[in-house]
Amino acid sequence: MGRSKAFNEELVLDKAVEVFWAKGYEATSIQDLVDAMGIQRGSLYGTFGSKQELFLKSLDRYSLVVVKELLALLTSKTSALESIELFFDKLVEHLLTAGPLRGCLITNSAVEFGLRDETTRQKVLYLLNGLEQGFYQTLLRAQENGEISKEHNLTALAEYLTNSMQGLLVMGKVHSERSVLENINRITVSVLK
Repeated sequence: MGRSKAFNEELVLDKAVEVFWAKGYEATSIQDLVDAMGIQRGSLYGTFGSKQELFLKSLDRYSLVVVKELLALLTSKTSALESIELFFDKLVEHLLTAGPLRGCLITNSAVEFGLRDETTRQKVLYLLNGLEQGFYQTLLRAQENGEISKEHNLTALAEYLTNSMQGLLVMGKVHSERSVLENINRITVSVLK
C-alpha cells in the first residue's frame, strides 16, 4: 500500500503558481519550486509530473482562483456596463496592490512562450477564450438591456475587451501610477457607449 501524501495538493500548487507568476517559466528552476512548495523532488514529479506539466496545472489553478474571481464581477451588477467598469476597476486595484508588479500569469505566459510551445500556446488560448466568453455574455446582456446598440458586433467587442485587459496587465507591470491605469480604463469602457 502506498503512503498517503503529507501535503495538500492545492496549497502546494498555489505556491508553484506564485513562483511561476513572479519569475516566469524559464527563470524558474526545479529547486525554486521544491523550495517554495515545501516538498521533495520525488513528490513534485510523482504528483505533478514534469516542470511543464506543473506549469500547465499552475495556469489552470491560477485561472480557477484569480480569473474566476474577476469573471464573477461581470455578473455582479444589474447593469452589464457597470459590471464591465467594475471588472476593469478591480483589475487596476489588483495591479496596484498585489505586491510586485507581475501582471497576469496568463498574459506573461503568452508573452514568454508566443509560438514556441504549442501545448502552452493552446492552454493560454483556451484560458483567454474563457475570458472572452465572459465579456461576450456580459455584452449580450448589455445589448438585451438596451445599454449598447444592437448594431455592435459583440464578438469584436469581446475580443477588444480581452485585448484591452491584456494590454492593461502588461502596462501594469511597468506603470504603478493609478492615473495612467485609470485613463486606460476610462478609454476602454468609453468605446462601448
